[in-house]
Amino acid sequence: MKYKELDPVLHSQLRLAVVSLLAGVEFAEFTFIQEQTGATAGNLSVQITRLKDAGYIEVVKKFRGNYPQTICKLTPLGRQKFEEYVKTIKDYLNIQQ
Repeated sequence: MKYKELDPVLHSQLRLAVVSLLAGVEFAEFTFIQEQTGATAGNLSVQITRLKDAGYIEVVKKFRGNYPQTICKLTPLGRQKFEEYVKTIKDYLNIQQ
């Protein structure tokens, strides 16, 4: 069996962590994602933009009171790509056995 190429958008530790987190919830605030991943605000912002540009997540910016709030949500495409990524990793592991 030939190895399938891993999705380069998801094959980044932080982007994969963000999508993994979003796969288990309806949506998540930027600050929650930052706390869970331990990423800096700047790096997380860049990676969220990459995921958004790829169509994997939806980003909504609004205000709660006087404070900006960024909410991220996995898109159907993002869920599909995440599931394919997980399947490919499982296939890699099965090949090794």
